[in-house]
Amino acid sequence: MQSGPVKRIVFAEGEEPSVIRAAYAFQAQGLGKSILVGREELVAENMRLAGLDPADAGLEIINARISRHNGEFVDSLYARLQRHGYLRRDVQRLINQERNSFAASMVAAGYADGMVTGVTRNFDQVLEEVRRVIDPAAGGRIMGMSILLAKGQTLFIADTNVTEMPDAEDLLEIACEAARTVRRLGFNPRVAFLSYSAFGNPMGERAAKVREAVAMLDARGDIDFEYEGEMPPELALDPESRGNYPFMRLTDKANVLIMPAIHSASIATKLVQSLGGATVVGPILVGLSRPVQICPLSASVSKILLMAQMAAYDRPLSEPAGRTLAAAS
Repeated sequence: MQSGPVKRIVFAEGEEPSVIRAAYAFQAQGLGKSILVGREELVAENMRLAGLDPADAGLEIINARISRHNGEFVDSLYARLQRHGYLRRDVQRLINQERNSFAASMVAAGYADGMVTGVTRNFDQVLEEVRRVIDPAAGGRIMGMSILLAKGQTLFIADTNVTEMPDAEDLLEIACEAARTVRRLGFNPRVAFLSYSAFGNPMGERAAKVREAVAMLDARGDIDFEYEGEMPPELALDPESRGNYPFMRLTDKANVLIMPAIHSASIATKLVQSLGGATVVGPILVGLSRPVQICPLSASVSKILLMAQMAAYDRPLSEPAGRTLAAAS
């Protein structure tokens, strides 16, 4: 059971049976308080189908359309979007009918401490909906980071979801955000910029962007983590293979792998997972000012529960004051 204040996690797709099971498990295991967004009748019906008694489950259900805070959320979101092509009635429709807009508004206003979504929609669409409401963290970089557990090692891989073809500045920011996140998770980050090239051999367009990112880090005086690149995976993960590169600055195996593009990150993580022998967690979403996690489409109960735990554990750079969501009327 967690210590400190009870974290309130809102499950945006609260009508889905898998989400209901995960929300119930999250609360029953003492991990925090679960809030389901959905129509009460449908949520109750799906609870019964999942073998839960709605009267005994103890899960809070919020119907976005009739919530007392509907007007508050519309006012806040309209102030953000009125100069971006949205009329007030458009925003009212978002709050009434778009579960991610309502759930994200709960988190932004401090009525919930984190949010879990993504079971019924693809990552890019969900992230766009969430970003209408929640800003990036100050100085942060929004990205996906996968956690690879294999042979007693924990590896963090970024960016696995957001920036398709990062340039050198993007790669620098991805590395810094990954290092911050890894340190918050209790690890000492050692960052390797991966490439097919080993320090200039052979050269190519993607490798050149990686080299530039490393040079930009070298030019900064505020970097507080180990980094090196560009290099193939064997140099990053096997110190014994580095004999030809005595100048390498990594003191041990790298544990943060910065991929040159999303396609290489996605292929690598999915290939490892498909071959077996490793567990891939995530990708987890980092870089937002409030804790939000986006599950894989049609995620299992266990994956939804894990994402809820990640949202509850996350410590954003600025915390909204805790507020109590009034019951719907």
